[in-house]
Amino acid sequence: MVRVRGVVQSPVLVGRDSFLTLIEDRLAGAAVGEGRLLFVAGEAGIGKTRLLSAVARRAEAGSFAVVRAAAFPDDVQSLAGLLLDLASNLLSAREPALSELGRNLTSRIRAVSDAAGDAHHRRRVLVQDLADLLVTADRGGPVLIILEDLHWADELSLDVLGHLAGRLATRPLLVAGAYRSDELYPRLPMRDLRARLLSQRRCEEIRLPRLGLAQTAAMTGALLGRSAPAQMVQAIHERSDGIPLHIEELLAATDEDTLTPDSGAAIQAATVPDTLGDAVLSRVRHLAGLTRDVASAACVIGRSFDFDLLTAVTDHGPDEVAGALRELQDAYLVLPGADEVTFDFRHALIRDTLYADTDLPARRRLHERVARAAVDRGYRGAFISAHFEQAQCPGPAHEYAVAAAGEAAAVSAHGEALELYRRAVRNLPAQLSERDRAGLFAALGDEAAATDDNAAAAEAYRTARELTAGAGDARAAAALVPRMVAVAHLLGENLPVRVGMLQAALDSLDSLDGVAGAAGADRERARLGSAMAAAYLVDDRLDEAIAYGEASRAESQRLGDEEAALNTAATLGSVLVFAGRMEEGWRLLEDAIARATDAQQEAEAARGYRMIGSSASALVEYDLAERWLTDGIGYAEKVELWNHRHYMASHLAHVQWATGQWQAAAQTAQQALADGRGGITTQITAQFVLGYLAMGRGDWTLAADLLGEAFGHGDRMAEVQRLSPPLWGLAEAARCQADYDTALKHCERGYRASAGITDASYLYPYLLTGVRAHLARGDVDAAQAWSDRVAAVLTIRAIPGTLPAIGHARGLLLLARGEVPTAIEALQTASESWQVLHRFWEGTWARLDLAEAAARARRRGEAAVLADEVRTIAAAAGAAVLVAAADRLTESFDAVKPAEPWYPLSEREFEVAQLVAAGLTNRQIAERLVLAPKTISAHVTHILTKLGAARRAEIAAWCATVKQDT
Repeated sequence: MVRVRGVVQSPVLVGRDSFLTLIEDRLAGAAVGEGRLLFVAGEAGIGKTRLLSAVARRAEAGSFAVVRAAAFPDDVQSLAGLLLDLASNLLSAREPALSELGRNLTSRIRAVSDAAGDAHHRRRVLVQDLADLLVTADRGGPVLIILEDLHWADELSLDVLGHLAGRLATRPLLVAGAYRSDELYPRLPMRDLRARLLSQRRCEEIRLPRLGLAQTAAMTGALLGRSAPAQMVQAIHERSDGIPLHIEELLAATDEDTLTPDSGAAIQAATVPDTLGDAVLSRVRHLAGLTRDVASAACVIGRSFDFDLLTAVTDHGPDEVAGALRELQDAYLVLPGADEVTFDFRHALIRDTLYADTDLPARRRLHERVARAAVDRGYRGAFISAHFEQAQCPGPAHEYAVAAAGEAAAVSAHGEALELYRRAVRNLPAQLSERDRAGLFAALGDEAAATDDNAAAAEAYRTARELTAGAGDARAAAALVPRMVAVAHLLGENLPVRVGMLQAALDSLDSLDGVAGAAGADRERARLGSAMAAAYLVDDRLDEAIAYGEASRAESQRLGDEEAALNTAATLGSVLVFAGRMEEGWRLLEDAIARATDAQQEAEAARGYRMIGSSASALVEYDLAERWLTDGIGYAEKVELWNHRHYMASHLAHVQWATGQWQAAAQTAQQALADGRGGITTQITAQFVLGYLAMGRGDWTLAADLLGEAFGHGDRMAEVQRLSPPLWGLAEAARCQADYDTALKHCERGYRASAGITDASYLYPYLLTGVRAHLARGDVDAAQAWSDRVAAVLTIRAIPGTLPAIGHARGLLLLARGEVPTAIEALQTASESWQVLHRFWEGTWARLDLAEAAARARRRGEAAVLADEVRTIAAAAGAAVLVAAADRLTESFDAVKPAEPWYPLSEREFEVAQLVAAGLTNRQIAERLVLAPKTISAHVTHILTKLGAARRAEIAAWCATVKQDT
């Protein structure tokens, strides 16, 4: 028979001295008002709880108040579950200030606010209020808060923890949180929080390793009170994998008679249980039957349970339950909680073992008892619904899941709401009406979309629409379509499909005219029109976007639908500025932002900021863009709308690149890309900005990778604003590497993407890239034809920031034809225009073009000054490609001089010019050269044009400079 020994938990910590020293140092800091957040990570059973318990004892021996809380399985679906556990434990604290904190936390969490503003605003205010309560509570001394099993914690609780992290540095508060590193799965809230806080250096983390063989021997000896036989230690180490909990349980379940020094090695090794589960169950089987029944009921309730609920669930009286709990504590399977009525299993793995050993029919009966007793005691809906689901009671499981999901959605706890709506769907009652089913799937779709699970959102919306259509509710079916289209866009569906969905919904509403529900149909028409305007905007179909946007805005205002009116105003304002109606568009956008901010419609205000900022960025209105993007980033950070924040940051990075702030652009784009919360559009913009920077620095491999990936994403979305910027980067990079065929192929693709919709804002960079590529191949006529094609589109839109490209291209063509003075005039104008716009790339190239033109006009000093200026500006930005181009141009000056001293004139024209300088008339020159006077007159006209001269005396002055140079 197995005899369980008295000591189950090691009396000493083994292999954890360095970690204890670190935490004690952090305790000392918190004692003097230098608080921190510390994570303790490791796999299940590694000793996280033991380490934190040791820290708690040392803290209590000092001046600290210690408070514990834990998350439990399914808490990820329970709104503020971790915080409610913390509040419950605070209520039982001896210090009045901490008890008051517990009451305040509980009341604030349970009161889901119906204050003004959208759901996100209510969520943000709730999180800030809870963080304020925790960080400002003053008990007159330092506090240690221990939070366990954070991998199970809900999103709202972790949001509060994230807010707390940045405010601990000046508070006497140490927060130590433990989580299982082997269960930090993707999409868990704790995974995102940990990555963000570590990258921002707002927390520290220690990771507990497994014990080695020598450490296993030391722990075994501590448990036995003497050294264990080597064979026994080896067997325990191999079967425990060096995990402390496993060592304790395996040793506790080993017959003490086999641990004597004279026992045979084979016997010693054979009597060690194979697994942790075997070890736990071997001990449990020696408990009284009543005690095992109570343990089964307790493990069904969860890792933590209270006495009254446990008594209500079992078939035994309070005295019998109390006796069973004493036996479970004596067996070191259960520990008392923070107060007199709560208990915890010593480890979640012990609870899991007992749960798995309980027969399925018994488990289901117990789950139902737990759920019904929890209803009577006012437990949270998420807890109740989870137990009803496990009990196979779909009706009440559905009912409580829907109620809990609505509570979570009301404060933008989208992760919790999504999982609860999924539970509600799994437990759909057969008698639920089609309309109610449709509402459930629509709500599930909303929460899936809010958590960026777009595939799930699309499926839920599709189901909801089929149900509403089946119920004959055309208005409700149409109301779903804008949300369906928004998700379809993110999944890469093309414009014709999205527009077709919207148009079909509009057509379906025609059947409601003149019947009941027509007023509601008008509201849906306005929202469908707004969605239509947005769909056409992202594809730069501006005329259609304006028509739908203006009609939708007017209808929304007539109906008093403020949310739709704000949304449409932001869309329409962007459309108008892209269409060239700048003043009207900017004013509409600014007004939409102001109104949304005043109404605490935070999502709409943030969308307004991103629309005005990104539009100004694309339209070469960089001063305006930088101001609104900077303000918008600040606003989005304040209201914690991170998707909007990082989207705007990526566009700010584009502005910084465009204006020559390349170091800042790299940092801004990298941060936006690294965070991972901005979505695919943020990723595309940040990638092409980083690609532009790599191109300008001559890192061609990195540029090709970044621009190629961004273009791939944009091409799949089939939107000009997504695919065209990285495509231009690929074209310009090919040109800079003298791969002119590839450059022209990309230019042609960019032209086709823009010309069909008369886009100018994304087309204009291709004009100069194409002209330069054609000229480099020596084909002036092809360059002229390309310039004419692109300039025709730019002229139609007449967006001011795009027009300097036309004059710049003209200057390059004139220079190629040898019409230097006129070229200099055009290039000077283009250079000045780019400088006014702060467009660094084209502006710096324009200065180089001017330097080349000056050299051809024999103004070598001016050319050298311009080249040096470019070299200095480019070097400051880190634009190695421009520095190299300036160096090549400088080197070419000397090579041009001896070959053609009369440049830009032909040899015959220079001969005529010299005779003009000698004072001869056209007739005298004709006689000397034996040419017709008409021919000489034509030569003189060409000379005047090429030199930019108006009189014959200026020809003489120019000839004098040539003689000096030669």
